[in-house]
Amino acid sequence: MHDTLRVYDDIFGLLPSEENPTPLVRINRLNPAPDFLLYAKLEWLNPFGSVKDRPAWNMLRRLEAEGRIGPGRKLVEPTSGNTGLSLAALASVRGYKLRAVVPGKVPREKKVLLKVAGADLEVLNDDVCPAPGLGDGAINRAKSHAKSSPDEFTLPNQYENEANIEAHFQTTGPEIWRQTQGRLTHFFAALGTCGTITGVGRFLKSKNPAIKVVAISPSEGHDVPGLRNLSQLGVSKLFDASVVDDIVEIDFKLAYTRAVELSRKEGLLAGPSSGLIFEGARQIAERDGTGFGVMIFCDNVFKYVSNLVKHVPELDAPSFGFYPTS
Repeated sequence: MHDTLRVYDDIFGLLPSEENPTPLVRINRLNPAPDFLLYAKLEWLNPFGSVKDRPAWNMLRRLEAEGRIGPGRKLVEPTSGNTGLSLAALASVRGYKLRAVVPGKVPREKKVLLKVAGADLEVLNDDVCPAPGLGDGAINRAKSHAKSSPDEFTLPNQYENEANIEAHFQTTGPEIWRQTQGRLTHFFAALGTCGTITGVGRFLKSKNPAIKVVAISPSEGHDVPGLRNLSQLGVSKLFDASVVDDIVEIDFKLAYTRAVELSRKEGLLAGPSSGLIFEGARQIAERDGTGFGVMIFCDNVFKYVSNLVKHVPELDAPSFGFYPTS
């Protein structure tokens, strides 16, 4: 239980709901269209730092209810970091472990945080996100563990688990509808597992079919962990094209430069996926001129510093020297 004093019995009380939503913050200096209200939903204020707390908790609860996980058993999950971090932390509190199968190109910060949260790491020579191809990709390796050792491993599988969609239909969508008092005209999210855009999109369309659901996709060759471009979309079984009105492809390098701008101009320490989503929403706001848009800002920048300095090298330039005064 919690009240206005924000006192909780355990960490699970911090998980979001319609009564306990993550905040919306208006974009001001970077908004190109004065008649288009643009808000960021700050998902890094979830207890384990990302939007993935929502599906991780819902998948975990369902597995527990079905008797498929408990003390003495392990979860195994392919992840680019955030879902694994959420699952590892939640499972640790429940008394069991996660083996996270991660691509080698995932930022070092995420690998360390996964270990901090209690995960066992299996790092593969995979792409920046788990891929579905043949061989030893992260998705196939995780499936192989679950199939060959079913008494030891349980696979939630965020890419195919309907509980991923359900989490956003039950929490993220209702939160946004209530926070905007039904005035929403546009919803912006990236493509990853597609649980967010499908779950929120279905909920918002059930309230007002005229709401435009816009998917933001990185360009080919991207290195934004957790996101997928159109050629990679086949990985997820959760994409529902019927709720998506537009797909906007953005040069992935803008994910990093826009993240820096959001920090400097809006005080929002946004990660690269949020930077990419903002750029897509900014273009739509400029195009449409009027509206009320909400963007999912998936997580903050702290897990991506090593990637960030590759794209914004001046961040890693030598600082001014320190000269003591006499």
